[in-house]
Amino acid sequence: MRTDTLLVDGYNVIGAWEELRQMKKERLADARDRLIEKMAEYKAHTGWRVIIVFDAHLVPGIEKRKRHHDVEIFFTRKNETADERIEKLVSELGGRRVQIHVATSDLTEQWVIFAQGALRKSARELQIEMDEIDKSIAAKVKNIQEQRPSSKIPLTDEVAEIFEKWRRGMK
Repeated sequence: MRTDTLLVDGYNVIGAWEELRQMKKERLADARDRLIEKMAEYKAHTGWRVIIVFDAHLVPGIEKRKRHHDVEIFFTRKNETADERIEKLVSELGGRRVQIHVATSDLTEQWVIFAQGALRKSARELQIEMDEIDKSIAAKVKNIQEQRPSSKIPLTDEVAEIFEKWRRGMK
């Protein structure tokens, strides 16, 4: 069975997506957090392993690796670019049973990872895919809400609140 892994060039995608680019102007950490949230949704929807790589030059310090919302996040070492780390990850993670996809709009990086057997996905393509995932999630939520049984007896808000307290075992 083949598994899929998505490597995301974090700051490249932030710079390419309008929503994240605007957030970055105010506070870079908010744009990073929003990207992580979106990629967690991507992972939940696709089942793929998702790794986001951020350049250390925008967050000084030593190399860091953490997991947030079941998404793996790498901050590169000082003097190491996200592109270099992504190339290493493609080499380390790739194999017969693993298909690596790299999300970046950096044309040079796309050629390098493609030569290593990974598939490329531009930041715009990833955003289009995320928009479709968001629509799918919204449709599922709407469907669930519509299927929920509703009371055929009209209740005042006060009575409905009393029933809800009883249901929860509260007095």
